[in-house]
Amino acid sequence: MSSLVIREREQDDADIERYSKRPKIDDEFAPSAVDFASHILPPSHSLLGIPLPTAKEGQPLNFLEADVGISEYIGRGEAKVEGIIKQRFTDFLVFEVDQDSKVIHMKSLGKPDSPAKEKRDVSLALTTSTAVENPALVDAGETELYSVIKESAASESTSVTENTNSLPEPLGLNTSTKEEHWSEHFDATLAAFLDQDKVSELKKIFLEGPEPPRVSDAGWGTRVASTSTLEESIPLEDAKKSEDKGGRDNGRGRGGKRGGRGGRGGGRGGGREDTRNVISSPITSKDTRTAFHKAIRELFGGKLDTETGASGPPEEGSRILIKWAKRGGGRGGGRNGRADGSGIIARTPRGTYPPYIHFTLQKTNRDTQDALGHLSRNLHVNIKDLSVAGTKDKRGVTVQRVSLNRHNKSVEEVWKLANGLGPRRTLEDVMTQRGERGIRISDLQYRKAGLELGMLKGNAFVITLRNVKVASMDILDEAMNTIKNKGFINYYGMQRFGTASIPTHAIGLALLRSEWQKAADMILSKRHGEHPDVEAARDAWLVERDIDKALRLFPRRVVAERCILENFKKQKGDTRNVMGALSTIPRNLRLMYIHAYQSYVWNAIVSERIRIYGSDRPIAGDLVFDSAKDAMEVDGEEIIALEEDADDTGEATSKKNRKPYQPPRIRTLTEQDLDKYTIFDVIMPLPGTDVAYPGGKLGERYREFLRMDGLDPDNFQRKQKDYTLNGSYRAMLHLPREMSWAVLRYTDPDVPLAQSDEDKLLDFDPPVVVEDGKFMALQINLMLGTAAYATMALREITKTDTSSHFQTSLTAAAEDQKYRGAATADLAQAGLLDQAKVGEAMDPAT
Repeated sequence: MSSLVIREREQDDADIERYSKRPKIDDEFAPSAVDFASHILPPSHSLLGIPLPTAKEGQPLNFLEADVGISEYIGRGEAKVEGIIKQRFTDFLVFEVDQDSKVIHMKSLGKPDSPAKEKRDVSLALTTSTAVENPALVDAGETELYSVIKESAASESTSVTENTNSLPEPLGLNTSTKEEHWSEHFDATLAAFLDQDKVSELKKIFLEGPEPPRVSDAGWGTRVASTSTLEESIPLEDAKKSEDKGGRDNGRGRGGKRGGRGGRGGGRGGGREDTRNVISSPITSKDTRTAFHKAIRELFGGKLDTETGASGPPEEGSRILIKWAKRGGGRGGGRNGRADGSGIIARTPRGTYPPYIHFTLQKTNRDTQDALGHLSRNLHVNIKDLSVAGTKDKRGVTVQRVSLNRHNKSVEEVWKLANGLGPRRTLEDVMTQRGERGIRISDLQYRKAGLELGMLKGNAFVITLRNVKVASMDILDEAMNTIKNKGFINYYGMQRFGTASIPTHAIGLALLRSEWQKAADMILSKRHGEHPDVEAARDAWLVERDIDKALRLFPRRVVAERCILENFKKQKGDTRNVMGALSTIPRNLRLMYIHAYQSYVWNAIVSERIRIYGSDRPIAGDLVFDSAKDAMEVDGEEIIALEEDADDTGEATSKKNRKPYQPPRIRTLTEQDLDKYTIFDVIMPLPGTDVAYPGGKLGERYREFLRMDGLDPDNFQRKQKDYTLNGSYRAMLHLPREMSWAVLRYTDPDVPLAQSDEDKLLDFDPPVVVEDGKFMALQINLMLGTAAYATMALREITKTDTSSHFQTSLTAAAEDQKYRGAATADLAQAGLLDQAKVGEAMDPAT
C-alpha cells in the first residue's frame, strides 16, 4: 500500500473520530468564536457541537456531512446496508422526468433529417387544408409551410425521445411512449378555471395553431362569426375588404411596408382576422381572475392572450376571453422572405422551421455548466442560447432535454457540430464510439419554444451500491422499506457545498457580509488535488502575480476565477475594486454561494428538529403551507431560485413570462391543528426576506445561527441588490414517488452492472451479472420529485457519510478492488463478451 493511501486513510480515521465526538446540543465542547478568526468555516459552526476540521501537513482540509449540518436519520441506526456509492459512473444513472411524468431516454444516435426539400412547395402548402395535422408545432405568429411542418410532425412522432411513465427496469431501461403536444398538466391547471367543454374548446383552438383553419373554397365565405360579448366580430364583407387590402400594392397600406412583418389588421398574413376564442363563466374573485391570466400566460408562453370584460352586474363577476395573440411583429415575412398580395410567404428553407431545437443530452462525469459550455463552443453559439429544465449531478451518467435557440441552424448542422463530425472525427467514429469528453446528444427536433428551469417533475435513478454488506436480508428489507414508506430527511446534499477544501457556503457568508476581499481570496485560493493546469494557474497569480500567465493556464470551465482576473487585467492590474471584480462573475454563480449558506443553516436547524422532536408527526410551532396552491407555487420557486446549480449557464433565470415572486401563505401549527397534518406537510424556511420562522426554540435557533455569523435575521436586504434574496421553504422530509430494488452478484468491479443509454445504442456488451459472484450489489430504482437529492436517500440506507473523499476511501479499501479485470478476461475467453469491445465498453475508472 502506498504511503499516500496510508496518509489519506489516517486523515479519514481522524475525521471519523471527530464526527463521533459530536456531543448533545447543549454541550460546551464546541470551539469558541476565537477559533474561527483563522478558520474558513462560519462562526456558527460552533453551534453544531463538533470540533473544527483540521488537516495534517500536506493533506487536504476535508469536510464531513456534519460540518454542513447533516447528522440525523429517520430509521434506526442498526438497520443499515453498508455499500459504496458511485464507485463507477454507471453506478449512478439519472434520467429527467418531464412535465408529463415521462422519463427521458436517448433513442437514436443517428443524424436527424429535416423535411425533404422537394416538399417545400409554398403555394401547394397554403392551399391544402389537410396539409398539417398539428399546426401547434409551429411557433405562434408564424405562417409556416404546411407540408414542411406535416413532415416535421411525422418525423417527431417517430424520432422523438420515447419515454416511459414508470421507473427503468434493472439492467434494462424501458422506453416506449410517444411525446404529446398538449400536456396533461394543461388540463389539470385549466380545470381550476374552466369547465371541461371550455377546456376542450381551448385545446382545439391551440392545436389548430395561430392561423384559422382554411375552408374548402380557400376563402372566408363560410367563416363562422364570433359570438363573443367582449369583442365584436368583423362583418364578413369587412373581412373580405381587409383581406383584399392586405394584398393591395404588394402588402403596402395597412399591411405595412413591402416584405414587412404583417399587417395591423390581425397581424397574421395579409391582415386576416382570427375570430376564434373561448370565454369563461363569470368570475367574481379578482385574485382568481389574476391567477387565470397568469396561468394562460405561463402555460402557453404568451402565445395566447386574455382579456377581461364585464357581462352583467359587478356582483356577478367578469368573464375572461382567451384567443391567439395578435402578432403584428410576427415572423411571417420581411426578414426571411416577403409577403405578396396573396398572403403567401416565400422564405428560405431554414426559416420555415420553429425557432428552437430540442435534443437529449447524456453527460458523463460533467456538471451541467461544463457540459453546456462545451456544447456552446462546439455549436459556435452563446451559452445563453442553451437552456435546461433542471441541473443534474456531476458524478454519474445523466440524461436530460436541452433547448437551443437555433439562430437559423438546422438539426443536421447541430448534430454534426455537437458530434465533432469532420476530418478529425468520421461518421464511423461517431456511430461506434462514445461521445467526446463525456458528451453525447441525440433525438433532435424543431420546437416552438425553449425550456426554462423548473419545467420538469423530478428525476428517475438507477443506482448500484457495490461491495454491499448487511447483517441479514431482513435488515436490508427494513432499511429499504423505511425509505419507501417513511421517506428520508430532505437535506441539501454535499454537492451543494462543493468538493474542494473551500466550501461554497463559506464564500456565501463572506458575500452576505460584504467582505469582498475575503470572498475573492477564497475563490482564488489553492485547493488540494486540483488538475495540474489549475494548480499552476493559481500559482501564477498567487505566487508570481502574473495575470496573463494565470489566464492562459486557467481552463474555461474555471469561471469565477477567470472573471475576477479578467477584471483585474481590464483595470491594468489594479486590484482595489474587488467588489466590481466579483460582480463580473455570472449572477447565478454568485447566488450559488449564497444559496449554499442558506442551505447550511436549513440543514442544521432541520437536524435539531429531528433530533429533539423526532420525525413521526408534526408539533406545535411547525410550519405548513396554508393551501395546496401555495405549496405548488413555492415548489416552482424552490427549483428556479434555490437549486444549487440553478441556471448553470451563469445567466439570470428570470423570463419575461415568469410571474414575480409572491410570498406564500404560511400557517404556524397549534395543538388543535396537529391532527389535520402529517409530517410530510411540515416545511422549514431558508433564511431570507419574506419568510416566517418556526415557533418556539427552533425559531430562536435560526436567529442564533444568523446573529453569530454577523447577519440580521429580520433584515436580509443588502445595499448591493444582487446579494439580496427572497427566502423560501422546503419540505423537511421527502417520500419517493416510486421505489424498487434487486440484489445482484458480481466479482469484477470493472464490469458495469447497469448500462447507459449511449452504450446500449452503441451495442456495447450489456451488464453481466454472475450468479455465484464473490460480492453483493444492490440496485435501486428510484423516482424523486424536484430539488431532492438521491444521495441523501442513499445516506439513509447506508447510514454512511456521503462526502466524496470518504466514499473514495471506501472504494480504495474495498475487497472487490483485488479482482479488477479478472472476471472480464474470464468472460471474454468464454465467449460471453466480445473481446474487441471489452476495452471500449469498460466504464471509465474512478
